[in-house]
Amino acid sequence: MLTDETEFRCPECGSTEFFRDYDRAEMACARCGLVISERLIDLGPEWRAFDSEQQGKRARAGAPLTLTIHDKGLSTVIDWHGNSKASKSMSPAKRMQIYKLKKWQQRSRVSNAFERNLTHALSELDRIASQLGLPRNVRESAAVLYRRMMEAKIIRGRSIESMVAAAIYAACRQNRIPRTLDEVAQASNIKKREIGKSYRLLLRTLLAKITPMVSINFIPRLVNKLNLPHDVQRLAITILEKARNMGLTSGRGPMGIAAASIYIACVLQHIKCTQRDIAASANVTEVTIRNRYQELMRKIEFIVTI
Repeated sequence: MLTDETEFRCPECGSTEFFRDYDRAEMACARCGLVISERLIDLGPEWRAFDSEQQGKRARAGAPLTLTIHDKGLSTVIDWHGNSKASKSMSPAKRMQIYKLKKWQQRSRVSNAFERNLTHALSELDRIASQLGLPRNVRESAAVLYRRMMEAKIIRGRSIESMVAAAIYAACRQNRIPRTLDEVAQASNIKKREIGKSYRLLLRTLLAKITPMVSINFIPRLVNKLNLPHDVQRLAITILEKARNMGLTSGRGPMGIAAASIYIACVLQHIKCTQRDIAASANVTEVTIRNRYQELMRKIEFIVTI
């Protein structure tokens, strides 16, 4: 179904809804059936596949472009592990020849210092993103940020690992993925202070404004880690929304305020969940949860029995 009123409009009924019939190579109006266009070009493959194995064998195109590889996936990749039956039956001379081809092919992919830096940084980016469980779009955004930092020449003289971690943290905030600076520091084995310094440099140089972390985004993660029922998540979100409308969340850490709202929701629904368990899952201290809990209880009217 195609809907685009700026380019297409049925001359018969004025509809903007159309469908394409590639068997007849026609595009017709979905309302009155008038044929709008003929001799359409089918951009799909000319072969058919009935399962994923056939699709993989018959496909003749390579992988899509990706910014998480230094050459964007355009160069040829020769696997270093020859475990197939054909490779086992090769003579030693043939094996040595293929080994040399693999080695020179790897050297040709990385030809200068810029590509060597990018190769090391993107492999580190993939490792950290895998530990954090980040989706593909966040990895692509982080790769774009790191490439922009290299073009701006702010990487020189600084740690590659800290700049990669800062790019990942900024990409998480851009895509509204709930990851804290402590989690990024733990996954990258870089000090939180160093990542924060690189992140502030990134903000000053490339990112004029970035969306702050929202406490509500952390609640589903904490509820799943604590194996709490969905009613706790719903009530905790309600408490946080009420606190945000009253201005109680400004200047507070998003993870701490989210943990306190989950604790209040558990108490209100008589579900046993201690502050120690919530603090361990949220990676905050019990003192933080108690302080946020007391602030919310003073401002928001709840009847809590402990």
